[in-house]
Amino acid sequence: MRSIGELVESLARPVVEGFGLTLWDVEYVKEGGQWYLRLYLDRESGVTIEDCEAVSRAMDPILDREDPIPDAYIFEVASAGAERTLKRPSDFEAYKGHLVEVRTFKPIDGAKQFLGTLVGEENGAVTIEVNGDTLRFEKKEVALVRLRITV
Repeated sequence: MRSIGELVESLARPVVEGFGLTLWDVEYVKEGGQWYLRLYLDRESGVTIEDCEAVSRAMDPILDREDPIPDAYIFEVASAGAERTLKRPSDFEAYKGHLVEVRTFKPIDGAKQFLGTLVGEENGAVTIEVNGDTLRFEKKEVALVRLRITV
């Protein structure tokens, strides 16, 4: 059986691509007692608020018709953002050499947040370089990996 995220992704991808955008991620999460369905969009030239509105308007009747989610939820469409979360192997491959933040579930040597250059990802394990040292985080340790913008 497919997850809600996978089902919504299959419904949303053709709509999003029809607007010349890329579907970066689909998120179905519970926050503060409320369910949220979020589509994150990307495009080389950037995503505008008008893009998000257009996708939202196009997806509303599809979600109503297909009814893939049994619970009440809030539907949001947003840009993936400059400091986007990396999840898929292709995300890690595309951003090798970029600055990333790795957050861990539990402290490692007293820290739960690490900032470094992405070396790679293999079977869920993430490797970064920090001040000349190579750090490897196993999949079970990693809570989040996202791009960071330097100023």
